This record gives sequence, C-alpha cells and structure tokens, in this order.
Amino acid sequence: MTEVTIKVNGREMKGSVEDRTLLVEFLRDNLGLTGTHVGCDTSQCGACVVHVDGKAVKSCTMLAVQASGSEVMTIEGLANGTELHPVQAAFREHHGLQCGFCTPGMIMTAVDMINRHGSSLTEHDVREQLDGNICRCTGYHNIVKAILAAAGASGPQQIAAE
Repeated sequence: MTEVTIKVNGREMKGSVEDRTLLVEFLRDNLGLTGTHVGCDTSQCGACVVHVDGKAVKSCTMLAVQASGSEVMTIEGLANGTELHPVQAAFREHHGLQCGFCTPGMIMTAVDMINRHGSSLTEHDVREQLDGNICRCTGYHNIVKAILAAAGASGPQQIAAE
C-alpha cells in the first residue's frame, strides 16, 4: 500500500492505495465522490474526466499515486454551494443532458475547453474537442449549444470554480 495526498476540490485528502489503483477508483471508492463515472473501462467515453492541476484528464487513465501531490477538481467541486457553475447552469438551461451519465465528464471537458479558448470557441472546436466524450442518448446538439452559451457568457476570462 502506498500513501497518497491529493488536494481534491480544495481539500487535502489522504489515503492508502494499492499501486495499481486508478484515480477514478480512489475518488469514488476511497473518497465517496461518485459524480465521476466509470463508463467504459477503455478510456473511450470520457465519463471519468476530472481536472488535474487545471487540465482535463480521464481519471481512468491515471493512477492515484501519479496524482499524489496534485490538485484535482471533480464535478462535485464546481458549484459554489447551491449556486451552479456557469457551465452547469448552461447545461440545465439549454437541455444539454439526457440521462445524465455522461454529463459530469462533458461538463469537466467543457470547462477545460472554455478555460483554454474563452469566447473564441466555435461550434467546430466544441464538436472536435468533445471527440473523447461519448453520449449515447443525444446527437450532441444541445450539449454544443450549452457549451457555446457558457463560453459566450464567460468572455475572455477563465470560468474556473470559485
């Protein structure tokens, strides 16, 4: 067992893990943060996307020991209390979710996209950069619409969690 210390959603968390424990398993099983989903076990679907040191990462492709010493943001850390993060609010307003299974990964990917591109994000960019996130319920139209709305509302500044 290896001791890991990871700052998760602004709080320092420690735990003992086997060296082969994936970050997604640590988040879900050790910390009870079940908003990060495991959808495919092959890193294809993007349901497990979190931010590690400010960048979108598929948490099923990273070991918990690799994240030790890093800052991790999960879907649970985006909202400011009862106030939704702007991307979460845009998904709600523009009906960018169906069953909701892929939504946390989509939102985390969208926040990363907007942080990198701001209001210059285009529909083509969004569709291209969502390539690693699979939604089996929809044709992505409302997801793209929600991301573009959030990007337009954000302007050039970052819309990271508070």
